[in-house]
Amino acid sequence: MVPMLLARPLPRRRFLAGSLGAALASRISPLFAAETGKPPFPPGFTWGASTSAYQIEGAFMEDGRGLSIWDSYAHTPGKIADGSTGDVACDHYHRFREDVDWIAKGGFGAYRFSIAWPRLFPDGGGPLNPKGLEFYDRLIDTLLAKKIEPWICLYHWDLPQALQDHGGWLERGTAHYFADYARAAGRKLGDRVRHWAMFNEPNIHAIFGHTVDGHAPGLTGWQHFAPVVHHQGLAAGLGIQALRAERAGLKLGTVMSLQPVHPCTESEADRNAATRFDAVWNRACLDPLMKGAVPDVLAKDFAPVIRDGDLKTIHQPIDFLGINYYSRLHVRDDPNSALLGAGFGPITSVSQFTAMGWPIEPDGLYEELMNFKTGYGNPVLYVTENGAAFDDKPSADGRIDDQDRIAFLKSHIDAAARAVRDGVDLRGYFVWSLMDNFEWAEGFKRRFGLLHVDYKTQRRSPKASFDWLAQQIRRG
Repeated sequence: MVPMLLARPLPRRRFLAGSLGAALASRISPLFAAETGKPPFPPGFTWGASTSAYQIEGAFMEDGRGLSIWDSYAHTPGKIADGSTGDVACDHYHRFREDVDWIAKGGFGAYRFSIAWPRLFPDGGGPLNPKGLEFYDRLIDTLLAKKIEPWICLYHWDLPQALQDHGGWLERGTAHYFADYARAAGRKLGDRVRHWAMFNEPNIHAIFGHTVDGHAPGLTGWQHFAPVVHHQGLAAGLGIQALRAERAGLKLGTVMSLQPVHPCTESEADRNAATRFDAVWNRACLDPLMKGAVPDVLAKDFAPVIRDGDLKTIHQPIDFLGINYYSRLHVRDDPNSALLGAGFGPITSVSQFTAMGWPIEPDGLYEELMNFKTGYGNPVLYVTENGAAFDDKPSADGRIDDQDRIAFLKSHIDAAARAVRDGVDLRGYFVWSLMDNFEWAEGFKRRFGLLHVDYKTQRRSPKASFDWLAQQIRRG
């Protein structure tokens, strides 16, 4: 998901519980079943929940797992807001059966999770670690026994530290290590897992992990951006080729954080900044995949790292694209920004914000989905992350009546339904997240989950939003 750095220039406004629903109701129409008499989503629409390995698994030194860049980053003093690490996180490694039970209770038909690359290959390559594979074998079999479809994401930012020590994503060779990892995972797990995403948010990993500090591995400098983006794109293309060669019938794609970029004002400087920022945030990763081309504004930066045939490899046919959406991006001209002189600016058009300081703009999801219908040939899409952090506080009876999250989810699901009605080929919606977890540089300060997690006892408790969404799924 989009890191906390996005919010730093924004006002830290809050609102009373329950006020959000009324505010959004005037902006997004009710579920379209009421308007048309038809279900708002087509038959077979996938309802799922998403997580990622480092944020929930824990067991960071167990059963032969190697260190990842997030282990190193989280253990660096001053990098995590509350001083925590993902060493234990939600202890999903030991409690996955309980978590699968919760997925089933929620009525979810699919569960999107990531594999920890260093759990399968502690050194990035070489012999596969059988103990690490056994964990994912057990998880997948448990999901299938509950009639829950497993969706695998191969890379959610946890590069093996051993590969980082040799340059990480700045090195072209890392893409080939990824292809070998993808091939091995497909060989071992592809008999039971149909949907595979290569990457989660390579754009965020490139920006906040390698250009402006805030994520692992903590590099800074514009000179890193193009090599990291390009090598991740190359890795995804090689990974898709490897999986297609390994097994027929798989559904292959990738996942990106895609947010519409709007200028903070109508000044020419801000409008130009928004164009540049859109190229950096959205199109640097998206256009090579979908169009086989780099945005013109970035052509000079990418020229030194692109070799003959690279863009053809990146421009693989995909079976789906996952979109992670949280809000629009409001941008102004900022000569001091490392991102082509464009940065986040003040927001005057929105009055409601999440606990992360992110503006709540469900109509931005509709805007982004429609962009694929009009600008990218209407590919098969899934919303693979959508959710919100709020300051969840248990009542006297221990329940969390998170009406703000319910209103957030409803308004965004309504926006997705509107896009489907208007012809977008949207096949599913995955909420972020199944449970509260280690929220990257924010540590355990922010809670996105439908399930509340007591990090001292590891007890999971359903919030009101869990029950609400389960009811919507049951109603179809």
